Amino acid sequence: MAINTILLDFTVNPTSISDVEERQQLQSDIESIVVEYIPSLKFKQTIDTDGGFLSLYSGEREVLLSLRGFVRGFVSINIEYYKEDKEKPLLAFEHIRGLELCLRAKLGSCRSKAFPPVKRGAALDVYLTTSVRKLENTIRDKVKGTGSQALPAITRGSVLKKYFPTADERILEYDIDNVLYDERSEFQKILIVHSKSLGNLLVLDDLQNLSESDLIYTETLMQRGKEDYKDKEIVILGGGDGALLWELLKEKPKFVSMLEIDEKVIKACRKYMRSCCGTCLDEYKGENYEIIVEDCVKILEKMISEGRKFDYVFGDLTDIPISSSPQGEVWDFIRQILNLSMAVLKPTGKYMTHGNGASCPESLKMYEDQLMKLNVPVKFSRDHAFIPSFMEDWIFYQVSLQQN
Repeated sequence: MAINTILLDFTVNPTSISDVEERQQLQSDIESIVVEYIPSLKFKQTIDTDGGFLSLYSGEREVLLSLRGFVRGFVSINIEYYKEDKEKPLLAFEHIRGLELCLRAKLGSCRSKAFPPVKRGAALDVYLTTSVRKLENTIRDKVKGTGSQALPAITRGSVLKKYFPTADERILEYDIDNVLYDERSEFQKILIVHSKSLGNLLVLDDLQNLSESDLIYTETLMQRGKEDYKDKEIVILGGGDGALLWELLKEKPKFVSMLEIDEKVIKACRKYMRSCCGTCLDEYKGENYEIIVEDCVKILEKMISEGRKFDYVFGDLTDIPISSSPQGEVWDFIRQILNLSMAVLKPTGKYMTHGNGASCPESLKMYEDQLMKLNVPVKFSRDHAFIPSFMEDWIFYQVSLQQN
């Protein structure tokens, strides 16, 4: 059991805070969206704070929401509630991110951040601290507390985004010291930052994708040393960072087709992730490869209609979702990709993909169950590796057609 704290941050026009009428509209806009996620929420009071404001709301499950507006145009939302160990969270992380995106659009915010829930008061301490330990010990002794926990200072509202989630929604803080690229494409938010220990790090929709220290990710995905790619025909679905294409080209394949929908990812990685992609993103067509900027579903369907077959298909797309059941848009997309990929594999071909963190066995099991329900019978194996930028063990799958 623990107190769970959900943190959401947004930038807005400073007049939305300083102007009384605009402030009322801001609060109304936020309330209209938040109550869709927490229907029991009720307004309590608003306090003026030196040009800004603090509004409090309460709801079922001992929910206390504080909405604070800072005069320089920063809005913070803190949602605290009590959760028993086996009780479902008030909001799953996917819903927290959905709430963030809805609020971001409503407020016209140019910068926002949703943190995974911070767990406080639990029997197990999951956050390590140093500088505030003395204060914690002093207060604990003074009030004769039987247990205590001091959290490191969390920096919010900064241009530098330092906090990202693990697969099972724990908070990781990175040593990020520079933002190299920050842009929203038609399809996703693209961020490339520099980490002192990891080098440049590609982040898509606030999820870590690849750093300059993550060669092990690509090598485990392609099972380097275990698979022979020489003279093979290969398709990469996604892979816009170019790392997989670059490493495969070193294996002397016959031809590699890379299908990436978001050209902005390609262009950003061409400039800032060159230690991963080498020169393969400089030209969209080479002697034994081609980069096609298009929806991979459309291209796979075209390949099927033409009767084309490949030795390997790589799914370098979305991670396996963290959900209570294999339902929803992302799961539908995963099943579609799997069935289309099986349809373009040669009888001896393989589908290679990443899964999710080893800390998410339920989601991995759901994915494996879906593999057993495809249009054609398949068998699979799995491998794992500790990925530096994920700071956790990651699962990779190798799927092949069952032979009669």
